[in-house]
Amino acid sequence: MHENAFWQLIDDCRPGALDPDAEELAAALTARLSNGPVASVVGFAEQLSWALYRLDRREFGEGLSGDAFLNTRAAVVADGRGRYEAVLRDPARFEPYATGLVWAEPLLHVPDAAYAHLTGEPWGRDTRYSHESFSNAAGWAKAKPS
Repeated sequence: MHENAFWQLIDDCRPGALDPDAEELAAALTARLSNGPVASVVGFAEQLSWALYRLDRREFGEGLSGDAFLNTRAAVVADGRGRYEAVLRDPARFEPYATGLVWAEPLLHVPDAAYAHLTGEPWGRDTRYSHESFSNAAGWAKAKPS
């Protein structure tokens, strides 16, 4: 799955009504991906982990616990490409997610559920990039003094 297809799928599955914890989004994504093929689930997982990894930076997560930071990054992804890219450009746009405790943990479980539905097996695959908090070493490196 290419990046554009990933974001289009997020947009296509986002509910029209308020979905603060992304439960409806996650259910719609799981249903769509559960129609197969498995390669789409794997591609979705890769793109999701890449999007989360890109947000795994000191300027976004300093002072947050690992779980809070992961779930908050997921909320940014759940809000779609436009808001996601705006946050990447301007870290101040991340603050309302963190201070408002806007979490989207269900989004993280979409690949597991869709994969299990299609194969009858648990998801046992690592992605190229870790979505876990604080795994982006470059994003957490201390800035060198000028």
